[in-house]
Order: sequence, then structure tokens, then C-alpha cells
Amino acid sequence: MDIYQEKSNWKIYLIVMAILILSASLIYTTSVANQLKEEERKKVEQWIIAIDNMNDVTYTGDLTLHLKITEANTTIPLILVEDTGDIQMGLNYGKDKEEDKAYLQKQLDRIEQEGYEPIPAGENNLVYYEDSTTLKMLTYFPFVQLGLIAAFIAFGYFSFSTARKSEQNQVWVGMAKETAHQLGTPITAIVAWIEHLRFLHEGNEETAEVLDELNKDVMRLNLIADRFSKIGAVPELKKTNIYEELENMRNYMERRAPRKVSFDFPGTKKTPLFAQMNAPLFNWVIENLLRNALDAMDGKGEISAKVSDDKDFINIEISDTGKGIPSNKLKTVFQPGYSTKKRGWGLGLSLAKRIIESYHSGKIFVKSSQLNEGTTFGIKLPKS
Repeated sequence: MDIYQEKSNWKIYLIVMAILILSASLIYTTSVANQLKEEERKKVEQWIIAIDNMNDVTYTGDLTLHLKITEANTTIPLILVEDTGDIQMGLNYGKDKEEDKAYLQKQLDRIEQEGYEPIPAGENNLVYYEDSTTLKMLTYFPFVQLGLIAAFIAFGYFSFSTARKSEQNQVWVGMAKETAHQLGTPITAIVAWIEHLRFLHEGNEETAEVLDELNKDVMRLNLIADRFSKIGAVPELKKTNIYEELENMRNYMERRAPRKVSFDFPGTKKTPLFAQMNAPLFNWVIENLLRNALDAMDGKGEISAKVSDDKDFINIEISDTGKGIPSNKLKTVFQPGYSTKKRGWGLGLSLAKRIIESYHSGKIFVKSSQLNEGTTFGIKLPKS
């Protein structure tokens, strides 16, 4: 299982855990809310009895308890209605609103629509009531709780993600600088040995030819070291013709590609298109894309490049006729460690993304990909 599949599984675990927490909270609060609802109905019934006894001129009992019951209801909104539909009074809606018959009528219509059952009061009256503010808050509590948990998780994830990215950037820079430094010493020594051998075998054409090839390989190593040194620092951007750089990379990769692989590139005869770029780093991006394309085609197929421009950007498309990328992997192809090959560290596309987006203020993305048909990568670079 790769790290990105494991990361996806953890997201599923968190979602399932959130659902379980919400379900448990809903069950518990629903049980408490139902109990509180029953208690509030009993309080309304007691209020009705107290009011009836206080209004009954024939009642001779002590009214102290009844008075306390009526005064104790300060939270449950209710409306007393005659059987004719006329509103007699409202309670716990606010002093000004309790005398506003139009307002009370709107509240009564809403209470009836929400399905609250009225309680008979005396022979000719009904009392309509609704849940208290406390009961309503308790009903929404699970969702508030879930929102707070989600906000906490999101804040924690953002904080850890930011810290992790900062740490990764430091690792990238440190690794690049150290790699460039480690390559520099043996490269310098190899150049010196080549010149020494050239001096010892001066005039030997066969040896000179071998030393020339060795020198080309050393220059290649020097280019790689230069690329790593630029990754570890802010690279210098210069006005560069896109067509020339693409043609240089076509020439380089075509000589190293199988014979059954053809290249269809625009060439250098078109009107130049200039972008601010660092040529060695840009060429590294193209090289990575072309190497991936060759690996995906199993020795035969076509690699093509297209260039277009709009108002602000130069658009480059690199296409191949290879195996394609599975749709569930499109979001992870630029992540460090992603690779479909048994060899390699899966850093090529991650480096390409960093070079294009961090150093050139552009964008690189998978424009399209179909299994067993091919893949097209898109690059957008700001115009010079």
C-alpha cells in the first residue's frame, strides 16, 4: 500500500469517526430532548390548571402554589386561544410582542404548521405552545458540536500541513545543496584526470575519441550538479525562446530513445515565443516528462509537443501514446514518491512541479489521460 492510499484511508477513517460521533450525540441529545419536551408539556398543563383555579371564583383553596407555578414559567412560549379562534394572550414572547395580536397570530400559524398539539384549557380555550429556547438549543447541539470538532480538525490539519510543507522545503533545499556539493568534488577531479590522460596520449586519435565521450558525460554530470544547485537557491530567469529549448531537448532525447519511438516537435522555424525562464531547470522539466513518456510506451509510439499562446501565458503540451495514468492517480502524480516504475524514487514530477510553479510562477498539470491511449501534460508559463 503506497503512502497516498494510506492517506486516503485515513480520511475515510476520520469521516466514519465523525459520523459515529454525530450519531451517538444525536441519539443522546434526542433522548434528553424528548424527556425535556415531556417535562415542558407537564409544566404547561400545570400552568393551565393554576390559571383555571386562579380564575375560578368558586375555588376556596390556597392560591400561593398556583401563583408560583404561573410565575415560574418564564421560558416556554405559549398562546391562549378561544375556541372561536380569537387570541386572548401570549406569554414569553417579550412584553411588546405579547400585546401585538398580529405578531401572535403569525406565531400561532407557525406553531400549527410545525405540528405542535394544543392543550385544552377550561371549556372553551386552547393553549398552543412551542419548545423553549433551551430545548431548541439542545436539539441543534450535535450539529454545533460536529462543527466545532470539524473546525478543530481543519485548524490542526492546516497547521500541521503548513509545518510539514515548511520542513519539506528545508529538506529539499538542504538535499539539493548537499547533492550539488558532493558532485562538484569528483567532477572536478574527473576533468583533471581526463586532461592528464589527454596529455599522456597526445596524438592518439582513438584515445582522444574516448576522452571526448568521457568529457561529454562529465559535462552532463556538471549540468546535473548545476540543476541541483539552482534548486537550492533562487534561480536567475532570462528571456528565452521556448521553441529553441524544446528542440534542444528533442535532439538530446531522440538520440537516446528506441528507434520505434518518433518525435513530433514544432521545430525552431516558427516565430519565436519568449518566456522568462531558467533554461537548465526548464529543460530538466521537459526531460523528466520525455523520460516518463518513453517508459510508458514500451519502446514504440509517438511523443509530440505543441506550443500556443494567449494574452498572458505560453501554453506547452507534451503528449505520448503510452499506457496512460489511472483516473484515481491523477491527483497524486506530482506528489513525492509517486511512481509506476519499479526503479526510481518518484521525484521527477514533484521536482517538475516545484520548478514550474515555485520558480517560474507557472503551472503544470495533467491535461488528459486515457488508459492504453496516452497522456498529455500541460505547462503554462508567463510571457516574457
